[in-house]
Amino acid sequence: MPRPLGDLEDAVMTRVWQWNRPVTVREVLEDLQQERSIAYTTVMTVMDNLHQKGWVRREVDGRAYRYTAVSTRAAYSAALMNEAWSRSDNPAAALVAFFGMMSAQQREALQDAMRIVLPDLSGAPGPTPGEPAGAATGEPADGPAGEAAGEAAGDPADGAGPGAGR
Repeated sequence: MPRPLGDLEDAVMTRVWQWNRPVTVREVLEDLQQERSIAYTTVMTVMDNLHQKGWVRREVDGRAYRYTAVSTRAAYSAALMNEAWSRSDNPAAALVAFFGMMSAQQREALQDAMRIVLPDLSGAPGPTPGEPAGAATGEPADGPAGEAAGEAAGDPADGAGPGAGR
């Protein structure tokens, strides 16, 4: 099960997610040093820890490694929310409390997500069983709705994201 990232882990992963390409310790270090004083060995240790936890994969590039995120920030966030919700003794009450904490912008994002996941709730026709996603709306299966749904659900190849089942 995913655990929240520590502050420095989150700062490192934020860069890996934003850059969306293989990165070196040196690149991450140089960017972090714009905000704080930090040692190369500290960043190297954090990235190694993230690799050991399954958040990044790495490949050798000369004498260094290049690190790539295993899943998206959206999948990480979804896994954390799912973990917290699954621990509740009253999931419905937990959702009501969570929705009550949301800003108007967050509620709008939730409504958009619900229209993607459950198109019949929006009044628009959804795909029939066996019909490709997007066929009922004329939208390509890999178009924006498919991408958003896939990102929200995480990479199906890696389950619920790094740390799943741990």
